[in-house]
This record gives sequence, C-alpha cells and structure tokens, in this order.
Amino acid sequence: MTIAAWRKKPEAPERRRKTTENVSRGAASARRRDLERALRAAADPRRAASVAKFFKTGKGEYGEGDRFIGIPVPVLRKIARQHAALGFDDLDRLLASPIHEFRSAALEILVAQYQAADEARRERIIAFYLRQTQRMNNWDLVDTAAPCILGEHLKTRSRQVLYRLAVSKSLWERRIAMVATLALIRSGEIEDAHRIAKKLLTNDHDLIHKAVGWMLRESGKISEHQLVEFLRRNYSRIPRTTLRYAIERFPAARRKRLLAGKFR
Repeated sequence: MTIAAWRKKPEAPERRRKTTENVSRGAASARRRDLERALRAAADPRRAASVAKFFKTGKGEYGEGDRFIGIPVPVLRKIARQHAALGFDDLDRLLASPIHEFRSAALEILVAQYQAADEARRERIIAFYLRQTQRMNNWDLVDTAAPCILGEHLKTRSRQVLYRLAVSKSLWERRIAMVATLALIRSGEIEDAHRIAKKLLTNDHDLIHKAVGWMLRESGKISEHQLVEFLRRNYSRIPRTTLRYAIERFPAARRKRLLAGKFR
C-alpha cells in the first residue's frame, strides 16, 4: 500500500466504535487534559532552557521554534503510559501541540497501543502514524516511534513505504525511513537497511549522516563482513560522520585503518 493510500484512510469508523478508548468526545478530551496537566506539573523551566539548546531550537536551526517545558524522558514516559487509552482524536491534538513533550507523549502512547493491538487495530495505528509524520519534527520524536511502529509493522510486509520516505523532501521522513530499519536489523534482516543507507549517502544533513551511521553500526552486529563490504564499496561517498558512527564498535587500530580507506 502506498503512503498516500495509508494517509487517506478514513478515521470516521474509529470514532463510531464503542471500545474502551472511544468513549464520548467530552470524556476523552477530559483525559487528554489530565495528561496535559500531569506533564505541566512535571515541567522544569531550567531544564527546558538547556534541552531547547540541545535540540537546536534557535533561528535557522533544525528545531527552530520548538517549545520545551523540561520533562526528563523516564518521567514523561511514565506519565504517557498512565494515559495509554487516549483515542486518535486526542492523540492528533497532542501531536499538533507546539509543546515538544506533548508530541513526545502522544508517540509514547501510540507505541504502547501498537504493542498491545491486534492486527486490525495495528493497521489503523499505522495509517494514523503515516498521517502524522510532519509533526515528528525532531530526531527524538522520529526515533521514539519509527522502529517500534513502522519498522515492526513492516517485518512481515512490503518495505516500499520506506523507499518512498527515503526520497522525501522532508528531513524527518528521510530519517524515519532509515531509523525504522532498526526493527528489521534486530530481527536479522540488514538488506533494506543497507539499500536505504546507500540512497541517503549523498544527503547533506548531519541528522541523516548520524542515522545512517547508526543503522550501519547496528547492521554490523548481524554481519560484520557485510558492513565492511558496504563501507569498502561506498567509501568515496560516505560522509565522515556516517563512517565514524558505523565503525564505533571496532578496535581503535582497525578504526584508524578503515577511516583511511584500508579494508584489508
């Protein structure tokens, strides 16, 4: 199924179902407000200022305009999991929020829901996820959900959606394509990770260089030989950041040789 087809799936049936998560709209909104209050109560303004710098929210930076309220990840994750029954309408509102931690909590909830769902429900979650990719507009948001939702879903399905995302104009969709392969790598499949990595070698953004290097490094845990062969065949095109990430697990002397393009 194409990305467009997934994104155009109607949400109306979700609202009509009388399941635990599909209570009246007013009650659902009240639960979302409870979540938001809990997140705000855990906020730390001093931490928020530091985190905003770390995630490059200044003018002209990749996270420009993103707003943080300063919640440690373990705390945020615990709060999110306590509100895991929120429906798509409320998750949509959270993902539309200018507050980074609200979007992060929504994705943590979506991951928890996907892990607990049956196949029919997972299809609806994937459709919702693919409609929201432009709101996953920082690397941590991408990395929270891409392997756990999209990557897991594609273990037993066509991976063509990854190849379409890999050529997107969106930095975040390109990173989703790469990081989602972590789920495939962990199940012993590295071919798609290497193919997508090759497509992204000429990308000029540091966040893509790092994602590609990270996935190559992970693929080396499955087959060191195939990783080294990938590096050898593509050495002249590999950004230095990507190469350094990819070879982190090698002994220092071998890293030095690989950085110099010596593969024997």
